[in-house]
Amino acid sequence: MPTTLEFLTAPALSPFRHGFFTRHGGASSGIFAGLNCGPGSSDQSEAVAINRARAAAAMGAGPKALAGVHQVHSAVVVTVTAPLPAPLPRADALVTATPGVVLTVLTADCQPVLFADASAGVIGAAHAGWKGTLAGVLEATVEAMERLGARRHKITAVIGPCISQRAYEVGEDFMADFLAEEETYSRFFCGGPNGRPMFDLPGLALFRLRAAGIGHAEWTRHCTYSDPERFFSYRRATHLQEADYGRLLSAIRL
Repeated sequence: MPTTLEFLTAPALSPFRHGFFTRHGGASSGIFAGLNCGPGSSDQSEAVAINRARAAAAMGAGPKALAGVHQVHSAVVVTVTAPLPAPLPRADALVTATPGVVLTVLTADCQPVLFADASAGVIGAAHAGWKGTLAGVLEATVEAMERLGARRHKITAVIGPCISQRAYEVGEDFMADFLAEEETYSRFFCGGPNGRPMFDLPGLALFRLRAAGIGHAEWTRHCTYSDPERFFSYRRATHLQEADYGRLLSAIRL
């Protein structure tokens, strides 16, 4: 495992410091090898603390500046002005207009989505799996940013590494539930090699972000499942019958 810290950036989020961290450059070992930033994992707490401190330093902050939530696959958004004390609120997105606060989300196949309105000085971060995306967490994040002074048409959203359609096999019941919500969502499914549907999670998120009327939306096009050397993946760990999995951290700050 490479020892140099690595994080992906998107020019569209300029000038804000941000990063979609890979698993490179961490202190964890075994199935968590690399930069596992998930305190909720069964990894050694000391290693997770070191990893989070390294990620914070890359964001130009101390580990106490990292603001996160207890993620529950909801559409709940928290507006923060400082890192949140324990117990963390049950939510899946954060927004702020406060300099120095580092907004973070943890993922391992779900989508990390970073938001910014550079002209208003408002940022956001969302954890968007299929449940949260369908429930409206992305649109709720945009609305929360607007309440802080952002303008919808000025907001940029970038989806980081997540599971791609080629790796996301689902059941017929899963697809049926989606089509019951909206028939046109059939565009986000295709036939897979095993005769089961393959679901396009980032495609759905991009569609909903653009339908919400924001200024720009894109995906970095990195698949967590397909690149074990760089990314943790819940589904890959499940297929390998591993006991647990690491969590990737994504962050943005003013």
